[in-house]
This record gives sequence, structure tokens and C-alpha cells, in this order.
Amino acid sequence: MSKKNLVESVLSASKYIFDRKLVSGKAGNISARFKDKEMDIIAITPKLISLNYVNEKNIVLVDLDGNIISKGNPSSEIFLHLEIYKKREDVKGIVHTHSPYATGFSFSNEKIKRLEGFGEIKSPYFKEVGYEKPGSMELAYNAAKKLVKEDIIILKNHGVVATGLNVQEAADLAEFVEESAKTQFVTYQLNMEK
Repeated sequence: MSKKNLVESVLSASKYIFDRKLVSGKAGNISARFKDKEMDIIAITPKLISLNYVNEKNIVLVDLDGNIISKGNPSSEIFLHLEIYKKREDVKGIVHTHSPYATGFSFSNEKIKRLEGFGEIKSPYFKEVGYEKPGSMELAYNAAKKLVKEDIIILKNHGVVATGLNVQEAADLAEFVEESAKTQFVTYQLNMEK
């Protein structure tokens, strides 16, 4: 994959995520990775710009240590993405959303069930990571550690992180989590005693 294709994949995933209402306002961030000779290059969405307005000029390129190798300011969750990439050589795309149903569950004591439809069910619920301040190294370390054996995690009181072999797969997983949360919420409502 070239740098141009890498940037285009992030742009495509940004539109996909925004159009499906998995983020709103300036929330959420997306990144993709490729190897340029011996160096990993990460293309990440910019800080404080809605995914609806991400374009080729404001995508930021960084190395695995977070050194900026293009113009712009990377997402405030840059360390979250970098720590995951450091722990998972196979991960080439990361999507972080604040989708309404899944994020609602993250603020509750209920866990989101892992439904059929996207890979083998190894555990009944999506794994969670305790709350840490957004953008903090604590959040980055804890999330990356939990994602060593997971493809999706729920960040308590915050949102969802999905990983994939490419950024579109990560976006599809994030959408799957939201649909799972929505189905579970509707089921709870329908089964409530009247």
C-alpha cells in the first residue's frame, strides 16, 4: 500500500463512520498503518476536525514514535493508536467511535453481548477497559494491553475501539458493535415488564 492509498483508506473510513452516525461533531478518530521500507507510517485523522470534514490535506502522517512527518496536528488519541500498533503487528487499521448505543452501554453497568455475525464468539461479552482520561497515556496503555487478544474493546464512560487487518475491517467491526448494542437495547425494552 502506498501513502496515497493509505490516506485514501482513512478518508473512506471517515466518511463511512460519519455517514452511519457512529460519530458526531468532532468526536472519534481513525488511523491506518503501512510499512515504508523499514519504517511504519501511520495516517491518522486530525485533532478537532469532524470526520465529515477530513480531507487529504488534513490527514496527519506520523511514525510509530509519534513524530509528525507531514503537516498538521494528529488526533488527541494519537497515543491510543500508537500503543495498539506497537502491541499488534497484524493490526493495520483502528477506528475509535462514540456511537450512541455502544457508548450508552459504556456509561452503564450493562455489558454488550457479542452476537453472531462477525467472527467466532470466544467470550459472551465485548471486553471493557476502565475509565481513564481521554488522550492519556494510561488509557493508551490499558487499551493496548486489553487489545492484545481482542479485536474490539469498550472504553468505560467513553466509547469503542475496533481494530482490523485494514481500516475498513475496523470500521465494519465498529458498526457491528453499535448494531449489537442497539439490538440488545431494543430487546431489553421489549422484554421489560409492563
